Amino acid sequence: MLPVKQAEEIILGLVQPLHDGEDTENVDLSSALSRILAKPVTSQLDFPHWDNSAMDGYAVRFADIEFCDDQQPAILEIVAEISAGVKPQRSIQPGQAARIFTGAVMPLGADTVVMQEQTQQEGERVKILAAPEPQAYVRHQGAYYKAGTPLLPGGIPIKAPEIAVLAAAQCTQLAVYRRPRVAIISTGDELVTPEQPLQPGQIVDSNQYALAALVAQIGGTPIPMGIVPDRPEALLEAIAQAVASADMVLSSGGVSVGDYDYVESILAQLGAEIHIRAVQIKPGKPLTFATFSGSATSNQKPVLYFGLPGNPVSSLVTFWRFVQPAIKKLSGLAEGWEPMWVQALTSDNLLSDGKRETYLWGKLNLVEGVYEFLLAGGSQSSGNLINLAQTTGLAVLPVGKTSILTGEQVQVLAIS
Repeated sequence: MLPVKQAEEIILGLVQPLHDGEDTENVDLSSALSRILAKPVTSQLDFPHWDNSAMDGYAVRFADIEFCDDQQPAILEIVAEISAGVKPQRSIQPGQAARIFTGAVMPLGADTVVMQEQTQQEGERVKILAAPEPQAYVRHQGAYYKAGTPLLPGGIPIKAPEIAVLAAAQCTQLAVYRRPRVAIISTGDELVTPEQPLQPGQIVDSNQYALAALVAQIGGTPIPMGIVPDRPEALLEAIAQAVASADMVLSSGGVSVGDYDYVESILAQLGAEIHIRAVQIKPGKPLTFATFSGSATSNQKPVLYFGLPGNPVSSLVTFWRFVQPAIKKLSGLAEGWEPMWVQALTSDNLLSDGKRETYLWGKLNLVEGVYEFLLAGGSQSSGNLINLAQTTGLAVLPVGKTSILTGEQVQVLAIS
């Protein structure tokens, strides 16, 4: 069995991210949410587009008001009123001011804005009762961004703030990475679909649905391939088809040491290179990781293969620990694809036999700036799918550690 960290290094070291050439597609801005930007974006617009006012008040020449105060106010002639969206029609001369509103373009000649609270209007004139700093409340053209310079880098997820920036910059067509294709196979004669009536000894295939949901949740395209019986010829056909159509294949079940666990031998038969056969993790020890390349795949990059355990909890835990970061790295993310670890205080006693790195599931909460981990109630068994619901964190007990007591710190894998 490989240590967990070593298994992680092997897996992530073999993931080759999508290429910013052949693995990209163009999308409209309205369809770009949650996609990964493939190329850096620039704009031909300065931000702000022009000098404008950050305040309701009066646009003035600082030289006219530099020494004024409420005892000796500067008295200026109001020669214009400028609202947002209107181009100023005249420049400001000595002794003049323009009534101006937030966001409006600064008129030529003016270099400072006096907020209206420090003024007193009297007909066509305004008294300036206090002198601000030079260039106060003026947002200068290009102060936030200069046209032609990098606006957003490639390799970032496009979320609401990026959508706002891109819209403001009039970038309506974007190059994004295509979504990684992930084929999903469930193996086992005992499995049935949720629509089928259960017979004695049968189990509903929940892994197919859970894994598809997890893949879609992190931006991949799941390709559910259904249930494959424990027959070597059927498994060989299904795995070969999956490898030919996807960037990654996830199978659940058939990777242990039972008489009907054929996955490893079929992988070898199809020309895969097997890198991992078992990991020192609980739950999830029977984990297979392999790569296909060359004639076995239509892709230029290797196809990644994860043979996950069949037990529902083991399947999800190994996905969160190993598969999720692999998909994120594959998707083209430049950073942020690694597992997210936090230190938390446990609200319960956490127990392990110490023989394997043990993952216990529950809720991770942020309380007054401190993370707290609350163990899920009921049995922490790899066959108990029920109390896995609402899991937001996996607390980790290292090898050799048999307990972490209430109130002590524990490392927790955050689940998004």
